[in-house]
Formats: sequence, structure tokens, C-alpha cells
Amino acid sequence: QVQLVESGGGLVQAGGSLRLSCAASGRTDSINTMGWYRQAPGKQRRELVATISVGGMTNYAESVKGRFTISRDNAKSEVYLQMTSLKPEDTAAYYCYAYVPSWGSYWGQGTQVTVSS
Repeated sequence: QVQLVESGGGLVQAGGSLRLSCAASGRTDSINTMGWYRQAPGKQRRELVATISVGGMTNYAESVKGRFTISRDNAKSEVYLQMTSLKPEDTAAYYCYAYVPSWGSYWGQGTQVTVSS
């Protein structure tokens, strides 16, 4: 099993920056992809923000390309999301994600990011 704990959310003005962190524990040696999803107020589905493989290959949603940067420290089993030039439409609950082949997906509890205009 894998447990994920996020930190770093908060309230920021438009144009500001925030850095999210996610620490994994448990069978972290089995984790392949890690990443971030978000769920905006009033929306029922989570949308992909960014993912990063154990080898460092990244994937971003079009809406965050050039503004957000995902990184990972495999030794610490942590993944980070540096968010810059934040917009009100980035307001959402952000969820850390980890994928373990043969086991499936794991999710954190979420951290709220609110961007005021």
C-alpha cells in the first residue's frame, strides 16, 4: 500500500505563486508515475494537471503549460508542483496521485488552492 500526504495549498492573489508538495510512504519503491490532479468547485470530475514518471518524463495539461512545473525526488518519495502566474480558474482542490503497476492508483486527501482576482 501507498499513502500520500499533500501540503502547500492556500490563498494567493492572481499572478502569484504556490508550491505544492506530496510525500509518499509505504511501498514507495513500487511507485511508477506520480502527479497532480485537481477538482474545481462545482465540477464532478478531477482533471489532470501534471504527471512525472520515475524516469523524469513529464506530461502537462495544456492549461498549465509554461506556468506549472512538476518535479520529483525519488530518494525522498516526494513530488512537487511549482505553480506560477496563477489565475482564478486555477482555484481547485489539488490531489496527489501515485500509480503502482499491478496495484493501481493511490490518492492523497487533497489540498485547497484558492486564487483571488
